[in-house]
Amino acid sequence: MPSRDGALTRAARFFDEGGFRSLLARLVEYPSTSQEPGAEAALETYLAEAIRPWLERMGFAATIHPNPLPGFGPILTAERIEDPSRPTILLYGHGDTVRGLEDQWRPGLAPWGLTEEGDRWYGRGTADNKGQHALNLAALEAVLAERGGRLGFNVKLVLEMAEERGSKGLREFVAAHAEALAADALIASDGPRVDPLVPTIATGTRGTYHFDLVVRLREGGVHSGHWGGLTTDPAIILAHALSTVMDRNGKILVRDWLPRNGVPATVRGVLAGCPVGGGEGAATIDEGWGEPDLTPAEKIYGWNSLIVLSMLSGRPENPVNAVAPDARAHCQIRYTVDSDTAGFEAALRYHLDAHGLQQVRIENAGIRMAASRTAPDHPWVRWAQSSMERSLGKAVQIIPNSSGGLPGDVFVDHLGVPLVWVPHSYNGCKQHGPDEHLLIAPAREGLLAFAGMWWDLGEDGTPGRK
Repeated sequence: MPSRDGALTRAARFFDEGGFRSLLARLVEYPSTSQEPGAEAALETYLAEAIRPWLERMGFAATIHPNPLPGFGPILTAERIEDPSRPTILLYGHGDTVRGLEDQWRPGLAPWGLTEEGDRWYGRGTADNKGQHALNLAALEAVLAERGGRLGFNVKLVLEMAEERGSKGLREFVAAHAEALAADALIASDGPRVDPLVPTIATGTRGTYHFDLVVRLREGGVHSGHWGGLTTDPAIILAHALSTVMDRNGKILVRDWLPRNGVPATVRGVLAGCPVGGGEGAATIDEGWGEPDLTPAEKIYGWNSLIVLSMLSGRPENPVNAVAPDARAHCQIRYTVDSDTAGFEAALRYHLDAHGLQQVRIENAGIRMAASRTAPDHPWVRWAQSSMERSLGKAVQIIPNSSGGLPGDVFVDHLGVPLVWVPHSYNGCKQHGPDEHLLIAPAREGLLAFAGMWWDLGEDGTPGRK
């Protein structure tokens, strides 16, 4: 007799007997970086060879579409419709990765091959995002097998190949295919848990707003001996500008950048007692850094942060005896949906002028990835939490948005779906750098969590359904 326990047992057996490790190893072998010229063919091949045949074996109708924007990776859609009166879930993932950075991985590791060491699987895409969408699909396969080829609900999938380039073209694609992609909820995986040991649901993501601060004073450098102490140094002006924007302890001083009414009560409530831990190899959580009087969880899940991503004046790799002609800093604000991004640039201009820094220009200001959030107490969020806790036998932490960015806003804006992000990774996974890896134990939990949710979707009691 098919059962929920039977579905979870199938999923666990697949994982424990090495089936998932072998699957992930095959996916990692595709050098599907969207950030390196010459790798374009691998983006298409990953979808055509690794994903579409797998989906078709599970009864999906799958199509690979060109990106609406030239020069960006393709987008795969698939659907498996059993009964339109039953719930329809939209899955999302991305098969593209960042650069391989082959020469930077430590000896014994390589980006395009899976290496197991202790409790970790190393390889590019293991955490971001091949491992994560593969877990969700493997769990679906286990439920299909347990129910004899049926699910009891409907599934649609969007798998893009340009997420690491800002999901370019995804908004246009979803807008053009909104009717075909209509669903009751998005349930998908990317990003880290709040702690390696704590299963997590994120109901949105912070957005990213970028801008350059530029001090450009002359056409070329001038002799430091003749002019040092006489002519203005743009690097010093830039340093002073940054010091007015953020204090030495990381508190943002442009207060109009911050959530308009502070941390909302619903956000503060769901974050009460929320742990924040990166695990071994992560950066430190420095108690005195950032907004005072906020908990670490409130700082990264309920507040905004400013990061200087790069600074340049002169030629650091080959300094010469000259006062540089200019200086530039590329800055990023990670912001929540409670912020007024339309006023960010004007607030910064006013702030700089008030400090006598008219020489500092603001260039290239704008949103790279928009913020999104579903209410943490939304019925689909609470349903997912209950299902996961039943499968895993432990508490599941809900956060109002993850600390990083994902294109959830695209699906909210054009499909109106609630967002249920269930991350399978952790903050110390080294995604986007060398030595990227997936922790084995959380991956196993992720597989079981999704097997339970997929089973429960075929039963009565889903939100808005009887």
